[in-house]
Amino acid sequence: MTLIAPRAAASAPTIAPEKTRQTTRELYPNYKIIVLNDDFNTFQHVAECLMKYIPGIDSDRAWELTNQVHHEGQAVVWTGPLEQAELYHTQLTRAGLTMAPLEKA
Repeated sequence: MTLIAPRAAASAPTIAPEKTRQTTRELYPNYKIIVLNDDFNTFQHVAECLMKYIPGIDSDRAWELTNQVHHEGQAVVWTGPLEQAELYHTQLTRAGLTMAPLEKA
């Protein structure tokens, strides 16, 4: 019986793909805070909550948004990053406003 040594498999060197220097950056999505119309919150309460909890909303803007909620059934009162959106949404909910779930902008 003759033993034959196995041949070493010839293999081509592995070539790693060239790294690209281009980086794709995706922005985090923004989220909308939407206040819904209801039959129990007063205009005054809604406007005061918007001024208290949403940065940058002055009296005129708060009343514009409150009227939009009343006449159109809802208003987007703020749009921005998720963490802040969750905070403002929670604060407005705890203040008794009727809120839509957060949604991507």
